[in-house]
Amino acid sequence: MLRALSGSLFVSVCMASIFMISGISAGALEASQDYDELWLRYERVSDDEVLSEYQDQISEIVVEGDTLISESIERELSKGLTGLLTEAEEAEEGIPVSDEVTGDGSVVAGCPDTSAIVDGLGWNEELEDLGAEGFIIRTAAVDGNDVTVIAGGSDRGALYGTFRFLSLLQRYEDIANIDIADKPANELRLLNHWDNWRPTGHGTIERGYAGGTLWQWDELPDTVDPRYEDYARANASIGINGSVINNVNAQVDFIKSENLPKVAALADVFRQYGITLYLSVRYDSPMVLGGLDKSDPKDEDVIEWWESKVDKIYEHIPDFGGFLVKGDSEGQPGPLQYGRDHAVGANMLADALRPHDGIVMWRTFVYGISGLSSDRVKQNYEIFVPLDGEFADNVIIQPKNGPLDFQVREPVNPVIGAMPESNTGIEFMITQEYTGTNVHLCYLPPQFKEVYEFDTKIKGPGSTVKRILESSVFDYDTSMVVGVANTGSDSNWTGHYLAQSNWHGYGQLAWNPRLSVEEIAEDWVRRTYSNEEEVVE
Repeated sequence: MLRALSGSLFVSVCMASIFMISGISAGALEASQDYDELWLRYERVSDDEVLSEYQDQISEIVVEGDTLISESIERELSKGLTGLLTEAEEAEEGIPVSDEVTGDGSVVAGCPDTSAIVDGLGWNEELEDLGAEGFIIRTAAVDGNDVTVIAGGSDRGALYGTFRFLSLLQRYEDIANIDIADKPANELRLLNHWDNWRPTGHGTIERGYAGGTLWQWDELPDTVDPRYEDYARANASIGINGSVINNVNAQVDFIKSENLPKVAALADVFRQYGITLYLSVRYDSPMVLGGLDKSDPKDEDVIEWWESKVDKIYEHIPDFGGFLVKGDSEGQPGPLQYGRDHAVGANMLADALRPHDGIVMWRTFVYGISGLSSDRVKQNYEIFVPLDGEFADNVIIQPKNGPLDFQVREPVNPVIGAMPESNTGIEFMITQEYTGTNVHLCYLPPQFKEVYEFDTKIKGPGSTVKRILESSVFDYDTSMVVGVANTGSDSNWTGHYLAQSNWHGYGQLAWNPRLSVEEIAEDWVRRTYSNEEEVVE
């Protein structure tokens, strides 16, 4: 039977036992083992009644627009609907793709800027309110035909709506007379990869427990591994829209001129799925790469070097997102050695990026500085809070979720909510540095959720972390959530299959921190493994 759009499940502490003792079908388990599937398994609907209803409601695909993302939407709808609704022998022919609505059952996807159909529905004001990444999925009449429309505020919004629509079918939800409107709570929803450069083969990953880095630098840019597209698809399907591809303990190799075409090749793939590429940079790059004798952010030669480097990066990657910086922390260089505070250090880079609409993400994980409290957990507060209001508007402060270091249990970082005049994001850890290093199963969304729900009371009751981050408490220019990625070169992406749920859960909460962890877990189980109630329960 078709499922209603609501519901929850009780998440067992022994989540692994679901698959050890339940009656999960061998076919479902085997199908899920392919590295490129994750929660994007488009296996034919096994319930005959549900399948029949879907086949009555879906007859063709209509995607208007010639952008890279529009092309990705059409590919995803074709792949998803063909896999879910057709017999194996029919799969080669697939669900028809049309340039126009030819009858009942069309699935129309697009945005007002690219689709005359969407533009003519009278939804433009509603879509504008939802923003560029928001979307509507709604039953509508087009030229007298009953169709399902996936309309985005932009092509990115239509892409997110496409993945949402396909997820409903994966979970056997009722799509008759559907009417969904949604938008992300946070503007930037990023993964941080702690990946290290190695000129041949797979590089290493700091705190990585799933093999080496995904990025094959010796093959790029000439050979582009298909996994890069699979990675981008998976991220887009859970609303992630940015990727910092290298370690915060940064190497200069990533911004060397000869390596920028390699980085650009990744950006070219990510762009098709609305993923913006960012880089971590060493603060002393002008010395290491440029031959200067200092990296003082007030030095004119240093400023000129960074401006030139930024211009060169944008020549290769026109939509480059900006820099992530770990400065004056655990041996990493920063502005303090020149007597400059962190605002001065961050703003210099922000000025270089501003003409290109780039941003600086400046980590607050700083401790061990002389003159501070002997209590380490107080130190990033003591360093950064006095600088509130001094950071440029394209700088985002990036504190860890706790003040110590991603511990299993620790308070919420007091920097969050203490800097009303400075864009403030948050950094979670998806990789399991302190939660079992992938030797142990640990389902992390409950930890993330607890942080989001914590009430700082900074402006009275209700000043929760989630509301601060999404700029509902303070008027931040940009809202941001980042997670230290748990992906690697292992065929199952994350070292073991159940760790995929943490990647998925992080993305779902970054998009909507009001979701319950039960809803998120159920979504992952149904899409990854099975809709059989015994398996789900």
